[in-house]
Amino acid sequence: MTRSDVAIPGQATAAGSGASATERFRTDKSPFTTVQNTAKQRVNLLACEVLDSVRATIRKHDVSYAEYNVLKAWLIQVGQDGEWPLFLDVWLEHVVEEVATRHRHGSKGSIEGPYYVPGAPELAARATLPMRDGERGEPLVWEGALRSTDGRPLAGKLELWQADSDGYYSQFAPGIPEWNLRGSFSIGSDGEFAITTIHPAPYQIPTDGSCGKLISAAGWHAWRPAHLHVKVSAPRHEVLTAQLYFPGDPHLNDDIASAVKPELMLNPTVQPDGSQKVVYDFTLDAIDD
Repeated sequence: MTRSDVAIPGQATAAGSGASATERFRTDKSPFTTVQNTAKQRVNLLACEVLDSVRATIRKHDVSYAEYNVLKAWLIQVGQDGEWPLFLDVWLEHVVEEVATRHRHGSKGSIEGPYYVPGAPELAARATLPMRDGERGEPLVWEGALRSTDGRPLAGKLELWQADSDGYYSQFAPGIPEWNLRGSFSIGSDGEFAITTIHPAPYQIPTDGSCGKLISAAGWHAWRPAHLHVKVSAPRHEVLTAQLYFPGDPHLNDDIASAVKPELMLNPTVQPDGSQKVVYDFTLDAIDD
């Protein structure tokens, strides 16, 4: 989430962000308990296919021992930097999300990314996202509705988190209040909500750590377009995780995380007071009995 290749004292660094993301993953996901009963045949299938793909690449491109040792050193450094959540979420999660949600008929989703934090402050359906006094950034009002695929309005919850106007996330950069630009909106039986926030900034993923070394060595860029993160839920419906984007962003077509979809574009209009307004609804798939 840093917007510069140079770490500045008091600002986010890859090491700090990576440590926070790794600890958050360990705390919130409890990954091994969810798959502890996975059949050995399934583990064998997936592990062997991944390893076979790597071996095929080595043979196809005549990978040298020097290149192999660079890879080993880099893999070790990724772990020491705490950047595995960042690496996996940026370069692989969009495919996992695609596979996991391809059965759905409701709204399209996108990746969660490494910076989601559960337990954000509870807010009403019409409220302002928590922010600092004088929070910099263009004011933004988002109105929408939550429905089931049969058109019924749904009571539920919309969790929203976003970067600030400098491209930083609270709890992953120093000097930002814990729940800045994070909130959980309780939606009533009419399904409607209205959220006041700011327009987030585009940003680079951290580039002063291991992921940054890969980006530099490969000649890639590190930019993500500006976006709002959401996690939307309602009783007896599948949870929807998505990122919503703004037209005109220069990195919509080359997002480093490959997470942009045309269905996730917002439609901002400028209001008389100079603020922006967007309208975007969600449709959730019911859980089959």
